[in-house]
Amino acid sequence: MRVLITFLLLIPFLAQAAYQRNTARPVNEVVYGQVETVRYISQQQIVESEAKGWQTLLGAVVGGVIGNQFGDGTGKEVATALGAVAGAGVVQHYGNQQYRVEHKLVEILIKTDDNRLIDVIQDIDRNMLFSAGDTVRILYFDNGVRVDLHQ
Repeated sequence: MRVLITFLLLIPFLAQAAYQRNTARPVNEVVYGQVETVRYISQQQIVESEAKGWQTLLGAVVGGVIGNQFGDGTGKEVATALGAVAGAGVVQHYGNQQYRVEHKLVEILIKTDDNRLIDVIQDIDRNMLFSAGDTVRILYFDNGVRVDLHQ
Protein backbone atom coordinates (compact mmCIF):
# COMPACT_ATOMS: atom_id res chain seq x y z
CA MET A 1 0.00 0.00 0.00
CA ARG A 2 2.85 2.40 0.83
CA VAL A 3 4.48 1.66 -2.51
CA LEU A 4 1.23 2.53 -4.32
CA ILE A 5 0.85 5.82 -2.45
CA THR A 6 4.51 6.72 -3.05
CA PHE A 7 4.13 5.89 -6.73
CA LEU A 8 1.01 8.05 -6.98
CA LEU A 9 2.82 10.92 -5.28
CA LEU A 10 5.70 10.85 -7.76
CA ILE A 11 3.67 10.57 -10.98
CA PRO A 12 2.22 14.13 -10.87
CA PHE A 13 5.70 15.67 -10.60
CA LEU A 14 6.73 13.87 -13.76
CA ALA A 15 3.63 14.76 -15.74
CA GLN A 16 2.44 18.10 -14.44
CA ALA A 17 4.19 20.30 -17.00
CA ALA A 18 2.90 18.25 -19.95
CA TYR A 19 -0.78 18.27 -18.92
CA GLN A 20 -3.07 20.82 -20.51
CA ARG A 21 -6.81 20.74 -19.97
CA ASN A 22 -7.59 21.70 -23.55
CA THR A 23 -5.74 18.71 -25.04
CA ALA A 24 -7.54 15.42 -25.67
CA ARG A 25 -5.72 12.41 -24.20
CA PRO A 26 -6.74 8.80 -23.70
CA VAL A 27 -7.70 8.00 -20.11
CA ASN A 28 -6.77 4.57 -18.74
CA GLU A 29 -8.97 4.65 -15.63
CA VAL A 30 -11.38 6.97 -13.84
CA VAL A 31 -11.88 6.67 -10.07
CA TYR A 32 -14.43 8.71 -8.11
CA GLY A 33 -14.16 9.85 -4.52
CA GLN A 34 -14.47 12.67 -2.00
CA VAL A 35 -11.84 15.16 -0.95
CA GLU A 36 -10.72 14.57 2.64
CA THR A 37 -8.15 17.38 2.91
CA VAL A 38 -6.68 20.08 0.69
CA ARG A 39 -3.35 21.77 1.18
CA TYR A 40 -2.06 24.53 -1.06
CA ILE A 41 1.72 24.56 -1.22
CA SER A 42 4.42 26.32 -3.16
CA GLN A 43 7.76 25.00 -4.25
CA GLN A 44 10.64 27.32 -5.05
CA GLN A 45 13.33 26.46 -7.50
CA ILE A 46 16.51 28.45 -8.01
CA VAL A 47 17.29 28.79 -11.70
CA GLU A 48 20.63 29.98 -12.95
CA SER A 49 20.47 32.03 -16.11
CA GLU A 50 23.30 31.35 -18.51
CA ALA A 51 24.36 33.90 -21.09
CA LYS A 52 24.01 32.29 -24.48
CA GLY A 53 26.58 32.81 -27.22
CA TRP A 54 24.34 35.15 -29.17
CA GLN A 55 23.90 37.37 -26.11
CA THR A 56 27.68 37.64 -25.72
CA LEU A 57 28.04 38.34 -29.42
CA LEU A 58 25.38 41.04 -29.24
CA GLY A 59 27.17 42.63 -26.26
CA ALA A 60 30.43 42.58 -28.21
CA VAL A 61 28.81 44.19 -31.27
CA VAL A 62 27.16 46.94 -29.21
CA GLY A 63 30.41 47.55 -27.32
CA GLY A 64 32.32 47.65 -30.63
CA VAL A 65 29.86 50.15 -32.14
CA ILE A 66 30.18 52.39 -29.09
CA GLY A 67 33.98 52.05 -29.06
CA ASN A 68 34.11 52.90 -32.77
CA GLN A 69 32.79 56.39 -31.95
CA PHE A 70 36.08 57.37 -30.32
CA GLY A 71 39.52 58.16 -31.73
CA ASP A 72 41.04 58.24 -35.23
CA GLY A 73 43.15 55.72 -37.13
CA THR A 74 44.80 53.15 -34.87
CA GLY A 75 43.15 54.70 -31.81
CA LYS A 76 39.73 54.07 -33.33
CA GLU A 77 40.62 50.40 -33.94
CA VAL A 78 41.84 50.01 -30.37
CA ALA A 79 38.72 51.72 -28.99
CA THR A 80 36.50 49.44 -31.12
CA ALA A 81 38.31 46.31 -29.91
CA LEU A 82 38.19 47.44 -26.26
CA GLY A 83 34.49 48.28 -26.63
CA ALA A 84 33.78 44.83 -28.05
CA VAL A 85 35.67 43.09 -25.23
CA ALA A 86 33.97 45.28 -22.60
CA GLY A 87 30.52 44.64 -24.10
CA ALA A 88 31.06 40.89 -24.12
CA GLY A 89 32.40 41.03 -20.55
CA VAL A 90 29.39 42.98 -19.30
CA VAL A 91 26.99 40.43 -20.80
CA GLN A 92 28.97 37.55 -19.29
CA HIS A 93 28.99 39.21 -15.87
CA TYR A 94 25.35 40.29 -15.73
CA GLY A 95 23.95 37.48 -17.88
CA ASN A 96 24.75 34.74 -15.34
CA GLN A 97 22.19 35.68 -12.70
CA GLN A 98 20.15 33.49 -10.39
CA TYR A 99 16.43 33.91 -9.97
CA ARG A 100 13.67 32.03 -8.20
CA VAL A 101 10.75 30.30 -9.86
CA GLU A 102 7.79 29.51 -7.65
CA HIS A 103 5.50 26.61 -8.52
CA LYS A 104 2.06 26.78 -6.90
CA LEU A 105 0.72 23.30 -6.18
CA VAL A 106 -2.26 21.71 -4.47
CA GLU A 107 -2.09 18.49 -2.46
CA ILE A 108 -5.42 16.64 -2.41
CA LEU A 109 -6.12 13.65 -0.16
CA ILE A 110 -9.05 11.69 -1.61
CA LYS A 111 -11.10 8.84 -0.16
CA THR A 112 -12.25 6.79 -3.13
CA ASP A 113 -15.64 5.14 -3.42
CA ASP A 114 -13.98 1.80 -2.59
CA ASN A 115 -12.45 3.33 0.62
CA ARG A 116 -8.84 3.75 -0.58
CA LEU A 117 -6.88 6.90 0.30
CA ILE A 118 -5.07 8.53 -2.61
CA ASP A 119 -2.88 11.61 -2.29
CA VAL A 120 -2.25 13.66 -5.46
CA ILE A 121 -0.09 16.75 -5.88
CA GLN A 122 -0.76 18.80 -9.01
CA ASP A 123 -0.56 22.34 -10.38
CA ILE A 124 -3.15 24.80 -9.14
CA ASP A 125 -5.86 25.61 -11.64
CA ARG A 126 -7.53 28.88 -10.60
CA ASN A 127 -10.75 27.72 -12.31
CA MET A 128 -10.85 24.52 -10.27
CA LEU A 129 -10.27 25.06 -6.55
CA PHE A 130 -10.87 22.12 -4.23
CA SER A 131 -12.44 21.99 -0.76
CA ALA A 132 -12.97 19.19 1.74
CA GLY A 133 -16.13 17.26 0.86
CA ASP A 134 -15.97 17.94 -2.90
CA THR A 135 -16.77 15.01 -5.16
CA VAL A 136 -13.87 14.47 -7.56
CA ARG A 137 -12.73 12.13 -10.27
CA ILE A 138 -9.16 10.90 -10.55
CA LEU A 139 -8.03 10.48 -14.15
CA TYR A 140 -5.19 8.03 -14.76
CA PHE A 141 -3.16 8.56 -17.95
CA ASP A 142 -0.18 6.67 -19.38
CA ASN A 143 2.18 9.28 -17.97
CA GLY A 144 0.40 10.69 -14.93
CA VAL A 145 -2.70 11.34 -12.92
CA ARG A 146 -4.99 14.36 -12.60
CA VAL A 147 -7.86 15.28 -10.26
CA ASP A 148 -10.91 17.21 -11.49
CA LEU A 149 -14.12 18.28 -9.80
CA HIS A 150 -17.01 15.95 -10.64
CA GLN A 151 -20.28 17.77 -11.21
